[in-house]
Amino acid sequence: MSKESSTAEEAQPESFVSHLIELRDRLLRSVIVVLIVFVPAAIFSGKLFTLLAAPMLSALSGDSTMISTEVAGPFLVPLKFAFALSIAVAIPYLLFQIWSFIAPGLYENEKRLAFPLLLSSTLLFYCGIAFAYFVVFPIMFGFFPSVAPEGIEVTPDINHYLGFVLKLFFAFGIAFEMPIATILLIKAGITTREKLAKKRQYVVLGAFVVGMLLTPPDIFSQTMLAIPMWLLFELGLIMSKFVGGPKKPDDEDPDDDPEGGGDSAMKKTAAKSEVKSTASDSKKTESSDEEDVVSPATMAQQANYDASDDADVEEEEDLDKLAEEMDELEDITDWVQQEDKPAKKVVKKTTKKTKKVKKSVKTKKKKSKKAKKAVKTKKSSKTKKIKK
Repeated sequence: MSKESSTAEEAQPESFVSHLIELRDRLLRSVIVVLIVFVPAAIFSGKLFTLLAAPMLSALSGDSTMISTEVAGPFLVPLKFAFALSIAVAIPYLLFQIWSFIAPGLYENEKRLAFPLLLSSTLLFYCGIAFAYFVVFPIMFGFFPSVAPEGIEVTPDINHYLGFVLKLFFAFGIAFEMPIATILLIKAGITTREKLAKKRQYVVLGAFVVGMLLTPPDIFSQTMLAIPMWLLFELGLIMSKFVGGPKKPDDEDPDDDPEGGGDSAMKKTAAKSEVKSTASDSKKTESSDEEDVVSPATMAQQANYDASDDADVEEEEDLDKLAEEMDELEDITDWVQQEDKPAKKVVKKTTKKTKKVKKSVKTKKKKSKKAKKAVKTKKSSKTKKIKK
């Protein structure tokens, strides 16, 4: 046992170190790929930046052009764009490295779901960038110079222009992931398609809030981002019909265990057999205890008997109180006879009445005792029958 525990303790740090080594290797590969893409992009950085600035340059009127207010701006700004472009081009390989690192720890059903989602998310990100460049930029850059006051020449700085454009690229790329987010929420069981459809107005409001946060501070770009987000949300609801909701535990396949589906199936069958044996034992114990258990009908009868007993006890207490009051009346009459002679006649009448009441009280007590005995005999006979 000591040898096995020591080997297990040694295996844990080794596995952790091996994971760290694998993570380091994949990060190095990702950096190398980004640098490989960056080298040709840096060589043609000037031409690439002119393509990026084409929507703005075409919107400028007359001889106005873009300027650079920094000394090293004409050299560094195109390199910045080349580096950002190299990361965007290398995104599929970067996601592949992330997938290869995570995939061994996933179940089969998770692998089947994750790979299409990764592929579609990259395509949607590129679609968002393309939508911003080909649709939003011509409209936006054509509108802003047209509303400039008289006497102001629009000559944007290339560094500010690059920052503005990269923000919009990132915002539209993230916004186009809306169908993936909707499908993941429904597939994970966090919400349902019906609930999201009912809360559509909140989604539209959230799209405008996200557009306000991600885009520059103007209502035009915010609206141009919020409307596609809402339409993509509707697309995600349509796609969720085909994907479906989360799997129930009974629907999971035995082969989904990453450490081997056979062992899990054997464990499940053993657990089922144990449940069946415990159920049979519980049935036997219940059948043996049925003789001692009283049925609900008998419980109700016993409750009625107890209520009748309580009523008899209350009647006896009332009779005792009446008897005490009669005794007090007799004492009062004796005292009155001694003190006042003319009141003797009245006292005699009251004494006769008290004696009659006492006799009635005694007879009622006897009847209540007889009724108690009869109820007790009935109880005992019925409980015996029930037990048999």
